[in-house]
Amino acid sequence: MASSTEVRSTPLRPTKGARTIAAAFRETVERSPDRVAVRTKDDEVSLTWAQLRDRVDALAGGLAKLGVKRGDTVALMLSNRPEFHLADLAAMTLGATPFSIYATSSPEQIAYVVGDAKARVALVEEALLANFAKARDDLPELEHVIVLEGERGDGTLAWDDVEGSDPGFDPEPHWRAVEPEDLLTLIYTSGTTGPPKGVQLVHRNLITATQSIREMIDLPEGARVISWLPAAHIAERSAHHYIPIVFGLEVTTCHDPRQIAAYLPAVRPQWFFAVPRIWEKLKSGLEAMLAGLDGETGDKAQAALAAARQKIELEQAGQEVPEALAAAVAAADEQMFAPLRHQLGLDEVAAVNVGAAPTPREVLVFFHAIGVEVAELWGMSETCGAGCCNRPGEVRIGSVGPPSPGVEVKLAEDGELLMRSDVVMTGYRNLPEQTAEALDADGWLHTGDIAEIDEDGFVTLVDRKKELMISSAGKNMSPANIESELKGASPLIGQACCIGDARKYNTALIVLDADFAPAWATKNGLAGKGLEDLADEPSMRAAVQAGVDAANAKLARAEQIRKFTLVHGDWVPGGDELTPTMKLKRKPIGEKYRDDIEAMYVG
Repeated sequence: MASSTEVRSTPLRPTKGARTIAAAFRETVERSPDRVAVRTKDDEVSLTWAQLRDRVDALAGGLAKLGVKRGDTVALMLSNRPEFHLADLAAMTLGATPFSIYATSSPEQIAYVVGDAKARVALVEEALLANFAKARDDLPELEHVIVLEGERGDGTLAWDDVEGSDPGFDPEPHWRAVEPEDLLTLIYTSGTTGPPKGVQLVHRNLITATQSIREMIDLPEGARVISWLPAAHIAERSAHHYIPIVFGLEVTTCHDPRQIAAYLPAVRPQWFFAVPRIWEKLKSGLEAMLAGLDGETGDKAQAALAAARQKIELEQAGQEVPEALAAAVAAADEQMFAPLRHQLGLDEVAAVNVGAAPTPREVLVFFHAIGVEVAELWGMSETCGAGCCNRPGEVRIGSVGPPSPGVEVKLAEDGELLMRSDVVMTGYRNLPEQTAEALDADGWLHTGDIAEIDEDGFVTLVDRKKELMISSAGKNMSPANIESELKGASPLIGQACCIGDARKYNTALIVLDADFAPAWATKNGLAGKGLEDLADEPSMRAAVQAGVDAANAKLARAEQIRKFTLVHGDWVPGGDELTPTMKLKRKPIGEKYRDDIEAMYVG
């Protein structure tokens, strides 16, 4: 690996289909009018592609009657429900630009993004209206707020009064006028290092991204996916909205993301994407279940899992798997792992992916061992979520894979990953200086990620360039990698935040796993105690210390955790410590836990 390494993936085949997402929607409707497009788990709502088109056109006509036209922006603040897909497509049909707001946003955050986008119309769910209403006083350009559900009379419009309000509306001239370079959506970054930036993505970007997926993953028409991540995040928008529109996939909406584990066996998705924390929680749940097996049954389960892990590690190292080991794992797969996959609801997947943050190696090895080939990928809001991806059957654990079709990557002299492709954004909204910093004159996006590229073109991420720590002794370290080792070392560790920049040694704030810790407590005579009380239990601290010791054994001396603090309670998405997509808010964490952190450096 050298800084001059450059990898150009296989070029995309010329597209034969639509050149815009708006046109792709119409093609899918014509191709599969009677196939289910979007539904709820219980089929309380279930719309075929033709039914979805009819409702899209009815809502588009109502929006046009309110003055929405090509080039306008439309704000959406909706949870994962069929109406999100309807609203987004309706605005898109008019050539307008729909963008989403995180459900956890404060009135100030709402006012910032809606004002920056200059939205004239917003569609908001009744349950999310309170904060939006508070923000409205600071949004003089916002003319109409359309509310889903609930009685009106508060200066807002009822969704039902807008949808279908212009029965003579003809959508065809509108969607046919949309061009590949028209703005498709804005993705506002999480804002962990400052005000969020509006990533501008055009139709061409997403058409290229979906075509890239088509060349890597064989998804049949009507393949099932679950919409459950925040629609304001590019992973949700791309994987569970745009790709289904282009491929004609069946989307089941999960209104409460905390229920995703229950949705998996109900839907049996054929493609499933999740952030690392979900895989960590699924692993913790399975390990707690296996740990609860008694006697010979429990011993056999642990032996089978150990054998399967050994087989995976040998395969990853390119070594031969002994016949006896292969036979033992095959028998375990039939008797134990196949039923586990069925229980999880992951027995019909064509591809399973994880991204948005580093995934502990132990988590990946665990799922590969039970026959779920979880594959890491890498992308950014600025790249439509596309970039690098491990292909099914060719996964290298610890790598995010080679560049996707149509993508070029190389390393700058300092190791920063650079990327060039038609999936790369056109720029940040209203921020020409930041756009110029991110996109150089030759079209390379400076990603901000430090990476390595091996001789086969597989990319391994080190950490965010701005988040690398330098100890007081001058040692460069990746906090994300250290945190990944900690979480992988013990199922008791749900979250970890490493501290060590300009310090003599590293420390960590550790949050107990909300699923595994109670099960451990029950087995160890502490039944009924919550996370706050468990954080003060000496036996719990000793158990976590064992995990920290195991992680330290895999880390360089300078990277090891010398002291840690068990946090009282949990960290939740969209809270003080985590973004809605479960990334650490390092600066707010440092401020909130300043006293706990400083106490670890006394003496």
